[in-house]
Amino acid sequence: MVQVKMKYGIDLGTTNSAICRMENGDPCIKKTDTLKDTLSSCVSFTKKKVIKVGDSAYNDLRQDKSRATKKWSRQNENVFIEFKRTMGLDTPYETSNMGCSFSSEDLSSEVLKALKSFVSDDSINAAVITIPAKFKADQIAATKRSAILAGIEHCELLQEPIAASMAYGLSSARKDGVWLVFDFGGGTFDAALLKVEDGIMQVKDTEGDNYLGGKNLDYAIVDEIIIPYLQENYVIDKILADDAKKQILRDAMKFYAEQAKNQLSFKPHCDITSQLDEFGEDDEGAELELDIVVTQQQIKEVVAPVFQKAINICKDLLKRNNIQGGDLDSLILVGGPTYSPVLREMLKEQITSNVDTSVDPMTAVAKGAALYASGIDSEVTEKISFGTVALGLSYESSSVEVVEFVSVKLLPDECTGRLSSKVFVELIRNDRGWSSGKIEINEIGDVVECQLMEGKTNVFTIIAYDDKGTSIPCFPNEVNIMQGIVVGNAVLPYNIGIEVHDRSLNRDIFIPLKGVEKNQPIPAIGVRNGLKTPRQLRPGMSADNMVIPIYQGEYNVEGTSAIYNDHVFNVSINGDDVPALIPADSDLDIILKVDRSQQMIMEVTFPIIGETVEKVIEVAQRSTGVDIYDLQNRLDEAKQKLISLQSSPAIKESETIEVQNMLNDITGRFDGEKDSDDGKMHLLADLRRAFLKIEGVEKEHEWDSIEAELRTEFDRLEKANSDLGSKYDNQVEELRRQTDVVICQKDVQVGRQVLADINSLFITVTLIYQLVGFVRHYSQNFRQYAWKDANRARQLLNQGMEMVNNNPMVETLHPLVCAVIDVIDMPENEKPEF
Repeated sequence: MVQVKMKYGIDLGTTNSAICRMENGDPCIKKTDTLKDTLSSCVSFTKKKVIKVGDSAYNDLRQDKSRATKKWSRQNENVFIEFKRTMGLDTPYETSNMGCSFSSEDLSSEVLKALKSFVSDDSINAAVITIPAKFKADQIAATKRSAILAGIEHCELLQEPIAASMAYGLSSARKDGVWLVFDFGGGTFDAALLKVEDGIMQVKDTEGDNYLGGKNLDYAIVDEIIIPYLQENYVIDKILADDAKKQILRDAMKFYAEQAKNQLSFKPHCDITSQLDEFGEDDEGAELELDIVVTQQQIKEVVAPVFQKAINICKDLLKRNNIQGGDLDSLILVGGPTYSPVLREMLKEQITSNVDTSVDPMTAVAKGAALYASGIDSEVTEKISFGTVALGLSYESSSVEVVEFVSVKLLPDECTGRLSSKVFVELIRNDRGWSSGKIEINEIGDVVECQLMEGKTNVFTIIAYDDKGTSIPCFPNEVNIMQGIVVGNAVLPYNIGIEVHDRSLNRDIFIPLKGVEKNQPIPAIGVRNGLKTPRQLRPGMSADNMVIPIYQGEYNVEGTSAIYNDHVFNVSINGDDVPALIPADSDLDIILKVDRSQQMIMEVTFPIIGETVEKVIEVAQRSTGVDIYDLQNRLDEAKQKLISLQSSPAIKESETIEVQNMLNDITGRFDGEKDSDDGKMHLLADLRRAFLKIEGVEKEHEWDSIEAELRTEFDRLEKANSDLGSKYDNQVEELRRQTDVVICQKDVQVGRQVLADINSLFITVTLIYQLVGFVRHYSQNFRQYAWKDANRARQLLNQGMEMVNNNPMVETLHPLVCAVIDVIDMPENEKPEF
């Protein structure tokens, strides 16, 4: 079994996919069964239980969606597209013809199988598959599982804009400068900023939106052009009032919206005309039909706001890297929607005039993936035929030098048949302009200095000879080296960190791990020391549990509430994992290893016993149980927080305008997205971003809030002490002095401590009222709490209520309250503390 380089790159797209193979040093797109460069990422299930993928499936899509309007029911759907938008979710795609449901990764695997079938002369078991730059951990894991289902045993994942930049860099004469890849696909948008020096490309930063793409353009056309036309000509009020029927109508009209969008990329106007008897009836029984003329100006008004979101993402990306649009040497367009003249004009007006259309937007990603694959050793080895000499090769697959070194050695254990007493090899460049001559090799090997042609892919054929000078078969028999371009490692699109309990704040926060921050080249290793165990871990006791939640976060998220970041996985360590006792509050060190495909392994070290526990992060499908009412409540909560910020005299309007715009956008999209799984995830992702922005504004004015609270709480304390006999005048005066000092110093940490001391003294001053309030609250809300011993708790609270009703004393009521606290079943913190 001999190690070989990978040679296949696959663009697994939302609406279209492609496969590319390295042939004689060049990336060659393999044509589909309809002789196209791309395959529609559409899967259809027939009544005979045949699975169709590609154009034939897409032809079924229109009929499948229009048929649903006949009975206004989805029960007989059998054609699916854009399932990439739900990768990582457990969304079921129910098909009546098959009598079962499929997941997004099941459907994606069918697309991969179809792509593999276009290569008849090879068995594909290793490939580079591209993913959006902003794919989350669960989406990445789902893509890996899809590859395994399709028989791709070794799957490397590569971010789409990086793949596109490789294809561009190989063909472009530009070998220096700053590039921005603008990748607007069918379902996702990515932007990547690259710095290129002497042909060496390094990704500096990435940004994007997993729920922004051609699908959003299509539905915008449906909602703002097609449905208004239907409202003018038909009675569809009841259909639109029913969320399920409205979505069926939108899905049926999407085909025509996409058709208009594509045609108007090249024509000034187009006709949208449906077939007879294609759709169901309106509220009054009239058959729905389409007959509309749409102009480029109409489309521009509808799609420009969608494109603007992508452009704004690019503006933010450039701004945080201190780059002006005029500093860009190339803005590289990738993805079908980038053919739009509307988008191209907007980019030239708002970003840069250096918009580059030299690469094929539809195939650049697949070609770049194949180029990337050619530099990776495949984990899937190949068995060589009888009588073939096995060679071990080592070399850099890309270079900016004119000479590159190739190490060649003999692998006698892998050779079959009788091996010659001496073996020679010769490397011949395919243009016949250079040859190494015959070089004798053995198990130790030799190094060959290969002369490269500049700005090209250099292919060297390897010829082996026996001791008599007769050529003999060898494997591998080819070396490919790209000259003029070197691509640095892909980078992490997010900060990776963990949720810990911050003792000083008394809340759970997100802390990044050092070494796996956003834009860190991968593979990478993250470290966090100085943490503490929240409880003891006794060997063999599975009930002794510590949980380390892993999260992904954006920029400037250290110290934010972890729930506003994206949860990846809970690493659980219990007594079964440790060989000796680990007391509570013991030191804890964490190492997280991230490979090229962003797969993770965590090592947790307990210095007190000198042991390390290793956990593989196996990310499963995420539940689609995002509740609409929960989303609405979160939106309402965000709006209330915004109102609170806006009402503060210390906060300027300019500080909240971005949050206001975000919430307006979410509100405007809410009804259109709340009934689909990817729509709900889109809303949830944007709500999290809004909350993080709100927290950011609050943090900027943290001292203002603490100062206001200090003044309010001290006044409350002073009044309570005066009203209740002035027993604590000395302590109150001391706290007055401390409050005045900290307000002058504006020290947040000391301010928190003084505030805690004020609250503590207030409880002491008003202790009898605190105790009475405690008893009344728990007595009236008894069923809302979990109790270790409910009968004992009820008995104690009944006794307490008797005391409350008979002028209680602190000396008698305080012990009873302590006894009640002892039987409250309070969950212990299981997260690491710091």
